[in-house]
Amino acid sequence: MDPMKISIIGTGNIGGALTRRFTQLHHDVRIANSRGPESLRELASETGALPSTVQEVVQGADVIVVTIPEKNIPNLPGDLFAQVPADTAVIDTGNYYPRQRDGKISEIEEGLSESRWVEQHLGHAVIKVFNNIYAKHLLERGLPAGEPGRIALPVAGDDVSAKQKVMGLVEELGFDAVDAGGLDESWRQQPGSPCYGADSDVEGLREALRAASPHRTSDWRA
Repeated sequence: MDPMKISIIGTGNIGGALTRRFTQLHHDVRIANSRGPESLRELASETGALPSTVQEVVQGADVIVVTIPEKNIPNLPGDLFAQVPADTAVIDTGNYYPRQRDGKISEIEEGLSESRWVEQHLGHAVIKVFNNIYAKHLLERGLPAGEPGRIALPVAGDDVSAKQKVMGLVEELGFDAVDAGGLDESWRQQPGSPCYGADSDVEGLREALRAASPHRTSDWRA
């Protein structure tokens, strides 16, 4: 895959893992968080990623990864994606953890998929991926195509072109990308679903997606 300009908003566990892997793969990576570029000095020194402000990081990117707690999505600048071209692939890695972190988000509690809620706040179509795998596994367990034990990851979204671009990145990272349907089907990979944290292969993941229920268990409700 040709090098791409990949911007990452959020440098926690998943954001940090993606920064390390994408720079290893020679992509042009820029990073931003809520604390500002100075707080990113250590990660930038380790990886070669360019620290930026949130407003700067979305400019000129081929792919933008939003990987921040669900409760912080509304705190992003309201016009952050206003000038981002419609064909820019935007990845949402987020999960709704009402009891553990995020508190109650009424729209999600009432049945709106997590990533549809994120998309509505961003004002830009999103692709959901990297939300059902542990950060350590994302960093360390990628394997070449065809090797036994290669983990499959679900990729959900409505924009076919953006989804294909993201699925290519998933494959490059060492995972089998499985088309998990449109964004309204992304509940099949949310916390509490059979594929969440399961590290399944392709067939196992497809079966887990089929077996998923849209009804959240009490552990995953506010």
